[in-house]
Amino acid sequence: MDKLLIEGGVPLAGEATISGAKNAALPLLCAALLSREPLTLMNVPDLNDVDTMLGLLAQMGVGVAREGDAVTLDASRLDNPVAPYEQVKTMRAAILVLGPLVARAGQAKVSLPGGCAIGARPVDQHIKGLAAMGAEVGVEHGYVIARAPRQKDGSVRLSGARLFTDMVTVTGTENLMMAACLAEGETVIENAAREPEVVDLADCLVKMGARISGAGSDVIRIRGVARMHGATHRIMPDRIETGTYLCAAAATGGSIRLSGAPTGGLDAVLDKLIEAGCELTAGEGTIALKAPKKLVAVSLRTSPYPAFPTDMQAQFMAMNALAEGTAVIRETIFENRFMHAVELIRLGADIKIDGNTAVVRGVERLDGATVMATDLRASASLVIAGLVAQGETLIERIYHLDRGYERLEQKLGALGARVRRLR
Repeated sequence: MDKLLIEGGVPLAGEATISGAKNAALPLLCAALLSREPLTLMNVPDLNDVDTMLGLLAQMGVGVAREGDAVTLDASRLDNPVAPYEQVKTMRAAILVLGPLVARAGQAKVSLPGGCAIGARPVDQHIKGLAAMGAEVGVEHGYVIARAPRQKDGSVRLSGARLFTDMVTVTGTENLMMAACLAEGETVIENAAREPEVVDLADCLVKMGARISGAGSDVIRIRGVARMHGATHRIMPDRIETGTYLCAAAATGGSIRLSGAPTGGLDAVLDKLIEAGCELTAGEGTIALKAPKKLVAVSLRTSPYPAFPTDMQAQFMAMNALAEGTAVIRETIFENRFMHAVELIRLGADIKIDGNTAVVRGVERLDGATVMATDLRASASLVIAGLVAQGETLIERIYHLDRGYERLEQKLGALGARVRRLR
């Protein structure tokens, strides 16, 4: 199993290019299931999760052609609307095939997902929404099994409905939005997720012939169409990757410029970096950061977009570990998402956990040690801490990093970091 060896103490400097967004790419790949015509996606990141999703779609009968950062998907021969456990267990986003499969094929058998160990991420909102659209949905032997109803004209098709999710769920919003594209009549999703990745998916679906309004707000309206067609769409840049590199530069006292960066969707993160004392300059597709001589501790509370993202909580915890003062971090999205704190403590951080609250008191230095990654963003926090720690830090179980960060060691190396993958 691969490991990452980091020799810390080098301020990051230079320029790096941001990749396509993992959290946008996965639902966009699933959108290909809605049409018999090819969907071409540009700026597709080279990640393990993307490879897993492409393998999952291929076993369903979807043709997959990849050239550079472009992927063309042809679902004209979709013949196996099944997502087996062996291909789903490592990636929770695989549940995103459920909605488009039921909408297009009229049926689906999708294994309950696995993935990161950061607490329960139930799929009940997905099931509740599809049932409201007329589907017969149940869970049997670890699989969600769904069938669309037969309409008066004899077609097997979902029906439009008014849907209200009990909680804000990004994948739930995306799944139901895709399902509604081919439903009979209008579907209204209330309490919808507002993330930029949801908007990116909606933009692609509209290019494919969908009739969607309100994406980016908490009420999305979808007027179903009889069929979708092919399209070409460029995936948005990864705002979480962007935030991670900015935190790494801030923690190391560096100065970097990120190209191909998102022009929006990062306000809450950028505001906290400014509060920590960083100088930020944003241009068209670029963000530059210059760290202060000493970071100031910043408190934060995770909440659904547009508030501070849970996917940046771990990176800020690592940054706060060396900041001046005390920070209070409250995690409101997932339970069990402070597992990286124990590993940061191994490096010398002063962190106290009480339920969903972490109190981080800045220390003068961290010391390298062997640590273990527990989930994707926890892995990123350990990388940041390793870049700052004196001596060598060895990060084990970095397969999590490969799920969400493209060419991490190469990009960090180009910024001056001393990072090496051990196989």
